[in-house]
Amino acid sequence: MSDFERACALSDLPVEGVIGVEICGEPVAVARTGDEVFALRDVCSHAEVPLSEGEIYDHTVECWLHGSCFDLRTGQPTGLPATEPVPVYPVKIEGDDVYVAMDKELSWPPSRFATCTSTWKRAPACTGRSSAA
Repeated sequence: MSDFERACALSDLPVEGVIGVEICGEPVAVARTGDEVFALRDVCSHAEVPLSEGEIYDHTVECWLHGSCFDLRTGQPTGLPATEPVPVYPVKIEGDDVYVAMDKELSWPPSRFATCTSTWKRAPACTGRSSAA
């Protein structure tokens, strides 16, 4: 079951940028391009580093380490060396709050975590129920 959890304030997101947060124990990159906001797993499928430390352009996030690129809308790789997609999550915005729906039954990939958490912001503990009505 998916529940929306507050990830961050919309005002925390640069207009063309990304931040890393942790929701329900999972690393999530929340990206903004213009008026659109996206959420995806904050782990590059190629090198297991945070995508939130990369650059955003043309609905794409570029991994800072080797230059792998991922479509923010689908998680599909759009540039090598990555060949595997990263999970994307539904997003909704209420006022200045950004909410991300996490699938509690999905653990992708099992026991695979980012190697650096220096820029992550921890969201409030996962409640197991919707944070927004």
